Amino acid sequence: MMSPTSLVEPEWLRVLSERQPIVAEMLAKSTEEQRRLGYFHTLREICQQPTTWTHTCALMRGQAARLQSILAGIASLTLTGSGSSEYAGDVVRLPLQNELDIITQAIGGGVLLTHGSRALPPGRPGLMVSIARSGDSPESAGTLALMLRTQPEIRHLVLTCNAGGRLARTYQADPRALVITLDEETNDQGLVMTSSFTNLVLAARFLGLLAQPERYQIICEQLSRMASAFIREHLGSIAGVAKAPFKRALFLASASRFGAAREAALKMLEMTAGRVTTLCETYLGLRHGPMSYIHGDTLVVCFLSSDPRLRAYEADLLRELDQKELGLLKILVGEGVHGDLVRDNDLVLECKGLEQVGDENFPVIDVIAGQLLAFFRCREEGLRPDSPSEDGVISRVVQTFALHLPHD
Repeated sequence: MMSPTSLVEPEWLRVLSERQPIVAEMLAKSTEEQRRLGYFHTLREICQQPTTWTHTCALMRGQAARLQSILAGIASLTLTGSGSSEYAGDVVRLPLQNELDIITQAIGGGVLLTHGSRALPPGRPGLMVSIARSGDSPESAGTLALMLRTQPEIRHLVLTCNAGGRLARTYQADPRALVITLDEETNDQGLVMTSSFTNLVLAARFLGLLAQPERYQIICEQLSRMASAFIREHLGSIAGVAKAPFKRALFLASASRFGAAREAALKMLEMTAGRVTTLCETYLGLRHGPMSYIHGDTLVVCFLSSDPRLRAYEADLLRELDQKELGLLKILVGEGVHGDLVRDNDLVLECKGLEQVGDENFPVIDVIAGQLLAFFRCREEGLRPDSPSEDGVISRVVQTFALHLPHD
């Protein structure tokens, strides 16, 4: 285990503290006090992400030959995980499908346990990518074991943050599966997935760019710089909005960024122990019933596309919300946000470079916005970000439960 001070590079801590007084105040407290207040791990795990992404990029590039072998000739791709790990697969599904030109689905581990091969996309040979932070949840090893037993034409890739987890330990030496373990620093110690989520996304993202490793590296480096700037510039503003009297939060996004909306909604729900209820939806889907969720106590978080056509649909919907005077206020995450979409109390988080890096790669930064918002709302609720579920309703690793697997 790395020492606590190595979780975030000292230079990054110094720069962030200089730019954001609220961070300086939190870090000025002793380590013991930070642990007592329950933010020691999660604050660092959120803020370390820009530096960890370049490490993950280098690690994945080093696995290129093995990945090319396991991808060769496949006719379908399945991305699976549970909770946040499922959403990580959802984030990369569309770009991988477009780049590999094969059927690609993101399927929850629980669905594969209950429905087996009936849930898998057609096309053999196939590849199943198991995504997991700890690899110790019942679904992680159970799903892979089931597929190995029942689907001989499915190859397996495991992406995990925990070398000591059951998934990595069980299959590290198994010739039927390729296991790639990310750096230990990505194995978040806080209850909720933060750094682990974005690094698993970027690790899986490489599968679509194996033929363009230099482009993959450029993307990761661009995202790292953008995320560093985003945190330095916007952390305090996000902390301010977290104090607003909202009891509901709606997250809106399109295409690949909808996976980020799902993850951001989960972060708010987890870190407030359900005190803030959440919903995620697409802009066009909102009109078909879910708009009724938006009351006067609802925060509306909008991940805005860089694609002009998608942005036009999104802008139309936001103007409709404003005309109907729905919601308490909005957070708008995007580049070049037009003033007519902004009401008096709204917060614009300008993201320079979004158009250049592309919507398909930007979800990791959307998620940072959601993580910071949930982190500061958690503290506003008097909870501890490292362990917000005070009554133990949820835990860092899902508790063991019986697996009702089919008989041979």
